[in-house]
Amino acid sequence: MSLCRAHFAKGKAGTVLAARLLAETDLLTGIERLCQENDIESAVISSCFGSIKKAGYLYLIANSESKVGAGYGDLQVRQGPIEFLQGTGVVCQRDGDYDIHFHGTMCDQEGNVFGGHLVKGENPVITVDLVLTAIEGMSFNRKYDEETGGNQFYPVEHGKNVTYNLSKN
Repeated sequence: MSLCRAHFAKGKAGTVLAARLLAETDLLTGIERLCQENDIESAVISSCFGSIKKAGYLYLIANSESKVGAGYGDLQVRQGPIEFLQGTGVVCQRDGDYDIHFHGTMCDQEGNVFGGHLVKGENPVITVDLVLTAIEGMSFNRKYDEETGGNQFYPVEHGKNVTYNLSKN
């Protein structure tokens, strides 16, 4: 038997927004403002790269107190300039506010590659190019998940809220 449990929704790609964030703009705050200005509630960050002045991020560590045995460690901060190689994520809503789940890969001035979950307010850009794709027919939400003990991604098809067991016997 192959186990596959999933929470999913179906929608379609909508408006595509391309932008360049200018110096001193926080990466995640800038993405939120672009979405606000263009009436985008849920989106996929399909491409994001450039350079940042510093990186503030979290990465996964073992945590025996967590329900899943892992969790984010302390905030990591690296001073730049830093080459922002690629970022990807989803623009979600949580309690009526934006909650972006975003991971990035970066490298420092010596070419050491690192990355993780970027933290809002901790990543001022030098210049960043990005492409956002709005999602229609469903909403991207982040909410507390009892099973994992953390905030998780919950896409909801408009008019539905279903968790499926897709296992085959």
